Amino acid sequence: MISVLQTINPHASHSISPLALARSIWRNRYLIMQMIRREVVGRYKGSVMGLAWSFFNPVFMLVVYTFVFSEIFRIRWGGVGGDESKTQFALILFVGMIVLSLFSEVLGRAPALIVSNVNYVKKVVFPLEILPIIAVGAALFHSFVSVVVLVAAFSLINGHVHSTAMLLPFVFLPLVILSTGLGWIMASLGVFLRDVGQTIGIIVTVLTFLSPVFYPVTAVPEKFRGFIMANPLTFIIEQAREVLIWGHAPNWLGLGIYILVATVFAWAAYAWFQKTRKGFADVL
Repeated sequence: MISVLQTINPHASHSISPLALARSIWRNRYLIMQMIRREVVGRYKGSVMGLAWSFFNPVFMLVVYTFVFSEIFRIRWGGVGGDESKTQFALILFVGMIVLSLFSEVLGRAPALIVSNVNYVKKVVFPLEILPIIAVGAALFHSFVSVVVLVAAFSLINGHVHSTAMLLPFVFLPLVILSTGLGWIMASLGVFLRDVGQTIGIIVTVLTFLSPVFYPVTAVPEKFRGFIMANPLTFIIEQAREVLIWGHAPNWLGLGIYILVATVFAWAAYAWFQKTRKGFADVL
């Protein structure tokens, strides 16, 4: 009876052990999948086309990128020339937008994850630690659809798809781990500091222009290149282009280091979330 009361008590202490987190994810795996599905479907609820919008949105954006950058700005990417550069530039840019969209979607939703689910904190027994994971899962679904559109467009334009495209999940893995960690931190801070949600738009805007989405890293002056390389999105964007556009193997050493650092950060973020969740009920 005592253990049940401790579980229901919102002020109870929670384990910060990575093993406890793994057990929670495994124990609630079906709940996570159901809530990801509800999150994805709910976004288009009431619209005539429904889930089909998740496909048409990236298609529309790809068409817009192709027109704007090939016909209006007439920009060329380093290493891409000839007649193919008009459409190739849009594909290269689209890779960067997919990575940026995944990261910014999680970052944008995280501060409201706890605040918008007060009942999960006060009235029911719910594993709050899975909420950021659900947000990442929903963002991954939309990224997957965008990647399918990108691969299809690349195949139509170039007549083939690089076999290295199969390595994309390994490229995305460190970003997924990092995004989940940021989700835990932002979800917690969003409870105590409501201004956090207001600053996310500014952060995303800054990241948009400090990430090599619209330009190659080599186009950045040497004295500023360090700031671009310090951006956690830069490496992922560059490696995603390597496997999808250029047909090269990713930098495995770099990915390994990134995964290690992201994992340590995510665990620290999870520990922060578990330590601060005792105060959620008081604030909400």
